[in-house]
Amino acid sequence: MPRKISESVVVLTGASSGIARAAALALAERGARVVLAARSEESLRAVVVECERAGGRALAVPTDVTDQDAVNALAERAVETFGRIDVWINCAAVIAFGEFEKTPAEVYRRVIETNLFGTIHGARAVLPHFRRQRSGVLINVDSVWGSVSSPYVTPYVTSKFGVRAFSESLREAMRLEPETRDVHVCMVLPQSVDTPIFQHAATYTERRPKAIPPIVGPGRVVRSILRSIEHPRRQRTVATAGHFLEFVHAALPSVFNRAVPKAMNLAAFSRERVISGPGNLFEPMPEWNRVQGGWRRTPVRIALGAGAATAAVGAALAAARSIRRC
Repeated sequence: MPRKISESVVVLTGASSGIARAAALALAERGARVVLAARSEESLRAVVVECERAGGRALAVPTDVTDQDAVNALAERAVETFGRIDVWINCAAVIAFGEFEKTPAEVYRRVIETNLFGTIHGARAVLPHFRRQRSGVLINVDSVWGSVSSPYVTPYVTSKFGVRAFSESLREAMRLEPETRDVHVCMVLPQSVDTPIFQHAATYTERRPKAIPPIVGPGRVVRSILRSIEHPRRQRTVATAGHFLEFVHAALPSVFNRAVPKAMNLAAFSRERVISGPGNLFEPMPEWNRVQGGWRRTPVRIALGAGAATAAVGAALAAARSIRRC
């Protein structure tokens, strides 16, 4: 049964920037009541103002999603304020770039605690409310990197594969109980998105990480989130390049494994040198808390797009040669 966004109470984690911030504004424009969670109280207050100007009601609840008690308290505040929770969107995420052995163990752990356990904590907090209501939509914003592998970002890929496995297992469990038959577990898997996650990134390479072309705007992902609220579906991948990568990874894994390391080395880093550091993993960086990262406006966009196209053609040719040898 379609759900009306205008009548929904929606909790969003990671709402201080990027996809979740854009989604909060879109939901507010449609009349939803939104509960915003992130670590930076200053940034959340700014988003509340933006949401209320857009016509919605908003509540800011500073929350570190790695803390189960804090996430439980977030759910309780939402219910106390608005009476229920109709939709919960797990969107909080951090990323670390670097070779596996050069990435500190505590950094690896923090990425997994935020991305995977943050999602698990959100599910644990909201499911009792969904069960009591006998309905609800849980949306886990995963990543194409939850379906395909990649070097230099192994903590992120590991966490996102975990989110996908967790979501699928939880969805199956929901089918076993009569009171959760109308509880939906959805995934949205974006390809590279123009958000500040790359400015926020931890980095343990000598080059500054950047968004990997082709890059889509946050609005593309938000539209998939809105569709998942109104018409829940198991999985939505955003956008064409994401579908292409999923296909090649599944159909031609050896080709994918040969092509991706070289493509990542070329596309994932700028020539700018950078000092290694943890980015926003352990402390928020409010100065970069905004919807867009500005990656689609950079002067090198055309060159990067051409490089990505060349890599895609090379992968296709390699695939053709591989098929002919079979």
